[in-house]
Amino acid sequence: MSALVVVVLMLSLSGLASVQAATGPARARLDAFATGLHSLTGHFTQSLTDINGNTGRTSSGTLALQAPRQFRWDTLTPYKQTIVADGSRVWMYDPELEQVTVRVQSNEEAHSPLTVLTDLKQLDREFKVSERGEHDGLVWLRLTSTSKEPQFDYVDMGFGSKGLVRMDFRDQLGSTTDIRFSDWKRNVAIPPATFDFVPPKGADVIGDAPVLSTRPLRD
Repeated sequence: MSALVVVVLMLSLSGLASVQAATGPARARLDAFATGLHSLTGHFTQSLTDINGNTGRTSSGTLALQAPRQFRWDTLTPYKQTIVADGSRVWMYDPELEQVTVRVQSNEEAHSPLTVLTDLKQLDREFKVSERGEHDGLVWLRLTSTSKEPQFDYVDMGFGSKGLVRMDFRDQLGSTTDIRFSDWKRNVAIPPATFDFVPPKGADVIGDAPVLSTRPLRD
């Protein structure tokens, strides 16, 4: 599964997150952002910078999240891509390739930054959490995985007065993904069908075999 999925997983959320005492201004903003959060919608823009400092094209789209473990991430420009977590599986659809990749969601969540908003206690078990000070008008928190086989070097989260504004994600190849969020709407009603995914007819479906016999194809 791509690094993008790991980033998206860390935005899955639960209104049952147990808030802990903040150890600094960024942690306090994280706790405040997660408290009482049941659903969330917004927009994003993202860009990738490789290890040599070359920045690729910027993409943008929308996202929707629902407690406890559902999300939808739609890249709309300059190409289309959809990622859906329905609570048991993660689906990634690339229309250009006519390909669907599906994984068991619990496997994708293991040792991932999903716990940022779902379980702050587990966050502190799975990650080294450190304050990174203030820059670019935001206060920053860094997550470094304690796993022996981490999927990323670190994730920096930038918080403004109204919540999460940026995430900078450095992968194992030295590339950095910069994601910027806007137009957050908290605790809005989201249609349940938003988090349903049925592979389009004719698309190749790869990944976890048990899914293939349980999901019908859509005309």
